[in-house]
Amino acid sequence: MDFKLQKFEIPMEVTSFANVHYFEFTKEFHSKENSHDFCEILYVDSGQIEVRSEFFKGILCENELIIHRPGEKHSLKGSGAEAPNVIIIGFECKSDKLVPLASMPVSLSPELKKMLSRIMQEGMSVFEPPYDIPNTVYMKKRSDYAFGADQLLKVSLETFLISLVREFVVSRQDNEFEKAIAVRNIESIYRYIAEHYTEKIYLNTLCFIFGTNKTSLCRDFKKAYGKTVFECVQDMRIKAAKRMIRNEDVSITEISERIGFDSVHYFSRLFKKSTGVSPSEYARTIKSKLSL
Repeated sequence: MDFKLQKFEIPMEVTSFANVHYFEFTKEFHSKENSHDFCEILYVDSGQIEVRSEFFKGILCENELIIHRPGEKHSLKGSGAEAPNVIIIGFECKSDKLVPLASMPVSLSPELKKMLSRIMQEGMSVFEPPYDIPNTVYMKKRSDYAFGADQLLKVSLETFLISLVREFVVSRQDNEFEKAIAVRNIESIYRYIAEHYTEKIYLNTLCFIFGTNKTSLCRDFKKAYGKTVFECVQDMRIKAAKRMIRNEDVSITEISERIGFDSVHYFSRLFKKSTGVSPSEYARTIKSKLSL
């Protein structure tokens, strides 16, 4: 029998790899403007970072990603709010399907985060450390990486990029503008909350500022961040309280007031519900660990 073999169509091919980085920047970090002839994934693992590029200027929040185009001038700066952890991956890929992702930050689903984690694991198994030196122009390969690890890195990155394009580019073509506006609106609401969480925040106020309604706001916010606006505010307050306890010599009452609570007793109950210990117990535990 004569079988007719079909060739593979390759719409998304990674032809070379530049670097794989995991940075723990300070909140005052800033980089000089630079550009290079390959694409660059920029993903915020935690915290926030300010991005200035030819196609996007603004704050990237936790779990957000953009992809710089080849030759695109860009720079990074700590937002001043929280020290960010950032993943940067440089690679060569000629597909024009990645172009929209240079100007449209996207939030990764749990599945996409797993894919990105796999890329980091494969990258670190292929390339030698360090992974946190900015402007590394040459990352040396290990001499003893596992069989096929180099190819797995290529395939894993291609799978991730194809999935990104499917979810955020191709699937949005019919109503891309409206959906992009809706996503950016929710992201703007999140940033507003991050800047004003120590104040009283009302749904009516958010609806008025961002031109939406309670039903859409609550539904879209919960879908995007997995929690309600109220839960998000409380989480931010508890995180801020933990930072103050670690970094500042102030009373629990003062911390409670500074992060927006009217009652120190309510703050203490909420803190214990969130962390499993009271604020004073948390402080003692931290001091005990540091003394060791």
